[in-house]
Amino acid sequence: MTTSIEISESVRHYYGQVLQSSNDLKTSACCSIDAMPSYLKALLVGLHPEVLERFYGCGSPLPPAVYGKTVLDLGCGSGRDCYLLSKLVGSEGRVIGVDMTPEQLEVAVRHRDWHAERYGYANVEFLHGHIENLAAVGIEDNSIDIVVSNCVINLSPEKSKVLAEIFRVLKPGGELYFSDVFADRRIPVALRQDPVLLGECLGGALYWEDFRRILHDLGCPDVRVIKQTPISINDADVDAKIGMVKFSSVTVSAFKLPLEDRCEDYGQMACYLGSIPEQLHSFDLDDHHHFETGRPLRVCGNTADMLTASRYAEHFQVVGEKSRHFGLFDCTSGPQSNLAEETSGLCC
Repeated sequence: MTTSIEISESVRHYYGQVLQSSNDLKTSACCSIDAMPSYLKALLVGLHPEVLERFYGCGSPLPPAVYGKTVLDLGCGSGRDCYLLSKLVGSEGRVIGVDMTPEQLEVAVRHRDWHAERYGYANVEFLHGHIENLAAVGIEDNSIDIVVSNCVINLSPEKSKVLAEIFRVLKPGGELYFSDVFADRRIPVALRQDPVLLGECLGGALYWEDFRRILHDLGCPDVRVIKQTPISINDADVDAKIGMVKFSSVTVSAFKLPLEDRCEDYGQMACYLGSIPEQLHSFDLDDHHHFETGRPLRVCGNTADMLTASRYAEHFQVVGEKSRHFGLFDCTSGPQSNLAEETSGLCC
């Protein structure tokens, strides 16, 4: 049986030695920049070319309304998302990147002064360590506003520890906002230990229901899907090994809040004020909560709490409280893939 240490070393070798650029990947797990919002794409031109070349993410897990916040990027690699976040949080915010691969961190650190000179401030710190033990690199309890991660949690052999650490370091009302690869079933043990499948973010992909159960046990019973995209396997050898599994790149949001395990109806309404600069006309909390600026929308109790007890509070007017209950919230979900269709314990 392969140990957790051996799996970590295999991943470190793949990302430190085998991959030299995103062109070396064998699947479509790394999304095109076309998947990014236009305001983020515009910021990419200000990043160092080597930082962009060594990027291996699978989505765009950079949430809105982060100015002045402290953001932690788990598995930051060469620092692409950290430097994007540096612009988004501004001079009053802070970005911390953690990664276990020295070759990747060396690229990120080498270009830190270059980015600081372009931005006019320095607010990014890189730490060498394991995302399963954030205490070892000095990340304190309740100290982080937002935790992001881009196609990294699947690489960890101890995902429950990673997720527990995330909720330890998040402030109350803080948010986990990450993109990763999910599977429509549990991956067989032998394939979970295959070095290429691990490095390609397939072998370690979580079965969605197991992910939901882990978060439920951590006190987070309501996980929201932001976006999901099917992953194609473009390599015949990889497809021969694991082609029976369907994979998707999913961007997920989860708040550190005392939420209920079902959507309950308290007669509440929420109205987006249009005050987030990049989202003047509308705001999407997730894949089925679209708020048009100035137009009230009925919401369940969990959604109301997400909007009033997080950094989004200043951007919404929520009417109603929880003194009167009307039963389960009648909510219709947005388009869902097979990964998330049966998440009966989640919102809608």
